[in-house]
This record gives sequence, structure tokens and C-alpha cells, in this order.
Amino acid sequence: MATRKNEYSEASIRVLKGLEPVRQRPGMYTRTENPLHIVQEAIDNAADEALAGFCREISVTLEDDGSVTVEDDGRGIPVGMHPDEGVPVVEIVFTRLHAGGKFDKQGGGAYSFSGGLHGVGVSVTNALSKRLEVTVWRDGAAHDIVFSGGEVIAPLAARAPARGERRSGTRVRCWPDPKYFDSQAIPQAELLRLLRSKAVLLPGIRVLFVDAKTGRTQQWHYAEGLRGYLVEALAEGGSGEPVIPLFEGEQSVSAGHDTFAEGEGAQWVVAWTEEGALVRESYVNLIPTTAGGTHESGLREGLFGAVKAFIEMHGLLPKGVKLLPEDVFARASFVLSAKVLDPQFQGQTKERLNSRDALRLVSTLIRPQLELWLNQHVDLGRRLAELVIRQAQARNRAAQKVEKRKSSGVAVLPGKLTDCESTDIARNELFLVEGDSAGGSAKMGRDKEFQAILPLRGKVLNTWEAERDRLFANNEIHDIAVAIGVDPHGPNDSPDLSGLRYGRICILSDADVDGAHIQVLLLTLFFRHFPRLVEQGHVFVARPPLFRVDVPAQGKRPLRKLYCLDEGELRHVEDKLRKDGVREGAWSISRFKGLGEMNAEQLWETTMNPDTRRLLPVRLGEVGRADTERRFTMLMGKGEAAARRAWLEARGNEAEVDI
Repeated sequence: MATRKNEYSEASIRVLKGLEPVRQRPGMYTRTENPLHIVQEAIDNAADEALAGFCREISVTLEDDGSVTVEDDGRGIPVGMHPDEGVPVVEIVFTRLHAGGKFDKQGGGAYSFSGGLHGVGVSVTNALSKRLEVTVWRDGAAHDIVFSGGEVIAPLAARAPARGERRSGTRVRCWPDPKYFDSQAIPQAELLRLLRSKAVLLPGIRVLFVDAKTGRTQQWHYAEGLRGYLVEALAEGGSGEPVIPLFEGEQSVSAGHDTFAEGEGAQWVVAWTEEGALVRESYVNLIPTTAGGTHESGLREGLFGAVKAFIEMHGLLPKGVKLLPEDVFARASFVLSAKVLDPQFQGQTKERLNSRDALRLVSTLIRPQLELWLNQHVDLGRRLAELVIRQAQARNRAAQKVEKRKSSGVAVLPGKLTDCESTDIARNELFLVEGDSAGGSAKMGRDKEFQAILPLRGKVLNTWEAERDRLFANNEIHDIAVAIGVDPHGPNDSPDLSGLRYGRICILSDADVDGAHIQVLLLTLFFRHFPRLVEQGHVFVARPPLFRVDVPAQGKRPLRKLYCLDEGELRHVEDKLRKDGVREGAWSISRFKGLGEMNAEQLWETTMNPDTRRLLPVRLGEVGRADTERRFTMLMGKGEAAARRAWLEARGNEAEVDI
């Protein structure tokens, strides 16, 4: 009989070299629905040349053989030998991860501001292509190099430019490998939106699209930039005339700023309309951030601060009405382009900006300008204030309806619950916090308007095999159930959720092993005895950082504080600091032993602020409820010690640190 080998020895460790990691796990580096993102990496490189002021034209061609060509008239990728690696620089760019000109931020490097910062951009394009051809026009010559499957098959060779060839620039032609993608077809509508956005964000740049199969060509060239783009988009959406003239501006940080680097800034245009579809687009260093991020949060905060200050100054707010940021933002359309020296994105696909400094950067630039404009144009400011106040009144009426529906009475709330003020269930949040010490920091750091705190003492009961009618014998579980306003129930029950008091129930525990155990115990409680809350997306896990890295001022960059979730993220941050030229040992690392060591400001900024925190929704996985129950039984069942040991011996080496 054949037996499965479970040996774990030195030979079990495999080192992936070059571009192997990309081909082994393409989903970690790019979207695999279609090849658009690997093409976008080449487009972004051309756009970075334009952003640096060296490119006036970008063209993208869908060839009739399924390949894609991206060409620009920039400086051309350097073709000389790298001083340390001893191979042509253009070869390194396409064959090495974490290599590129965008890591050089000191002294006005080649790209002081760029979209690509992970250093795995166009090398991913090469790794996931059957063939890739590069032509570089530079220093009076044309240079060609060809790759296949990520490897060089035709070394770099120089030749005299043919008649009609450009004198400087880069052309990349790739044949995406279909085995890495669900579909080989590139969605043209999405590609066209991407190309149009480049033209919008780079006024004066001409962007050309060609479909060789159909002969279709399209060209964009926006002289008015963001304004022209938003006006056109609003007209297409039937939004009608804006309530006030478009609020637009552009501002950058000057040298010597205490917080931000020279050149960081934002360009924006905002329109408030009473009807029609909203238009909301944001970019960071020309990269579309379709999932938003901290720069959009900064815009929201800046607009809210300015409008609220104007309304209060002129006494326009009716009695009993309280303004919230969503009241100002509800009917706002915008295009926002942020320029950030060292942006931190969520994942390689760069759909969301995570840089916490970007919130303060955009907010501090926008608020004073809007506040000044409103007070210079009081009549128009009043018109905007009326729109915002109507939104607030409509929100209050909706919240009162919810309150009336659930006003049949609730049990006496737990004494240690620090409740929130809002009655808007969808907005309210309850944090189940490990320990009284962390609970104290959370109470001081929270937003009391919509965030409630319930400190838990020690580890809650393992409820996997607990009878439902015995749950309330445990004080902690009793307090949790009463606080959230829902009784324990089973997966086949139809519980009354009208008493639910919080739209989000967030588990907040230390970033260590004990904290992970508390998470598991609470998740066991919710999965077993409050399954409807999990199914309807009300349960979340908050992720506090384990480390803080203090980085000294460097070149254009002022003093920074970087937070890391775990040791893996800490290693990544340290590697990046070395690549950015920070002297080894210049930074200091602090480890949080627990949430109680974090002061209120740190806990708010890293873990509780909706604009900058990392909050993971809890969902049932693809395996389904039955398989999940079997796994919980093995992990949490009292008589399953032997099964747990066997599972750990067989699968323990596959465990991930990431919780």
C-alpha cells in the first residue's frame, strides 16, 4: 500500500529565485481575471516618465496576434551596465523583483514621485508573458532585448535607428501567457477609462489607443485637466447644474515643512449636485485608486471641516441637528489627484492607498482653501449649507424611524459598557476589547459619537459545546449578548435582529498568541451561537500593530512613524528602508507588548480610526458551513485532543503567522 510521506527535512525547503515567485503565485502580484493589470504596469512606467516631465505622448496598441504594445517618447530605460550587478540595467528592470528607479528618493532621484514603489511592476509583466520584446531609443541608438517566460532569449543589442524611428523613448510589447489568467481578453472599457485618466491627470499629454484588429483608434488630450473631465462626466450622468461653482485647486508642500516632504500635495475639483449620478475618482501619483483610501478620507475630512466651520460661524445650523462628514459628502462628486513621496498601497494591485500621512496631507491643504472661498462668497456658501443641512435632516429622520421600530425595550445594559451617542445602527460600532487597561485607552481614543467599548476580563468561555440555556451563566458572554441586543440562536433559527444595537461588532485583542486565542474564542461564540450576525456581515476583527518603527528625517522626507502588523511586515519595512537609502540602524523599533501599552492617540490612529485602521470582515469561506463546523469541532471540541495533535503533526508546518 502506498503511504503519504510527511517528512520535513532540509530538502523540504525550496528557494524561489528570480521571477519564480510570480509564476508560482501570480495572484499575490497581480489580478488574474485578465491580463489588463500587467499591461497597466507598462502604462504606469510611461506615465511616470510624463509625470517627471520627460514624455509628451503615450500610445497603447492591441495587436492582431493578441499581444499589446506600450510606447512612450520619454528618456528611455537606461541600457548601460549596472555598477553592482554587472548586467544591463534594462535587463534587471524586467527580470528582478524589487528593482527600479523609483526606490531612489534622495536628492531628487529619477522619480521623486511615482506610482510604482513595490519594485515588482514590469517584472511581473515579463514573468507572466510568453514573450516580451523591449526597444529602447537612447543616446542616439536603438537597443533591443527579447524575453521568453521571464528569461532573456536575445541579449541586449544596439543598432542604428531606422528611418522614421523616434530618438528617445521605450516600447514594450508583451504576449500575456493564457495559463495565468481566467480570460485572455483585455476588457477594453476598463482600459479606455485608464488611458483617459492618464490624459486627464497629465494635462498636455497626448494618449493614443489603437485596436489593430478593428482599426479603431481613439485619442485623448485634455487642456483643462481635472475640471474638463469632471464637467464631461457629470453631463454624461445627468447631474444638472452644480449647487455652487466647481471648487478646484492645486497645492504642494514647500521645503522645510515639519510633517510633509517638499513637493507632496494634491490637485482636486469638487462639485455638489442635487440629482444625477455621482462621479468619484481618485489617483495617487497617476495610479487609479478604485477602492479609495486615506487620500479620499483626507478630502472628506477637509470638506467637512470647512463647511461645518462656515455653518457654525454664520449660525445656520437648526437646533437639534448635528452635522456628520457624510452629510457634506453625500452629494459631492470629485476627481482627486494626490502626489505622495512614498505611498503605501494595499497590495500590489494598488487599488487602495493606506498611507496614514496622506489623510492629514490632503485635509490640511483643502480645508483652508474651501473655508476661505465660502467666506468670500457667503451667498453661495449658504446655498451649499442648505444642501448639507437637508442631508443631515434626512439622515436624522431615517435614524428616528429605526429607533421607533426597535423601541419595545431592551435589558439593562452592562455597567462596564461605554456606549456611543448615535442611534444610527448602520454606523455604530462595538469594540470587544481585551483587558481593562486596553479598554481604558480605547475609551479615551474612540469617537464617542458612534464607537462603544466593552472591556472583557481574561479569556471568554469556550462555547463550542456549551448549551445555549447555560451561556448566560458566564458573565462575559451575558454582557456581550445584552450589549449587542441579540439573543443566542442556531443556524436554522430565525432570530429577531430588530434589537441589534451596532452595525459592526469588532474583536480587538493584542497582536500576540494570547490575543489570537481570544479572537478564536470569540469567533467560536459568534459562529456557534450568533451565526446570523456572521452571515449578515456584522462581525469584524480589528488588527492592531505589533511594532512601531521610528525613522529619522531623510532628504526630503521628515521624521516618520511606521506601524507593522507582524514580524513579516516589519522585515518588509526594514528592507524598504534600506533600499530607500536609510542608514542601517538609524531607525528604532518598538514592540507593543499589548494594547494597554498604546496610548489613546496611537490606538485611534492605527486601529479605531475608520480612515486609517485595518478591519477584517468575518465571512464564511468557500468550503461552506458543514466543513467549517467539522474544523471547529476538531479545533475546539473537548474530546478532540488526539485529532488536534494529528492535525498539527501533519499540517503544522503550513501554518501562517498572519491571523
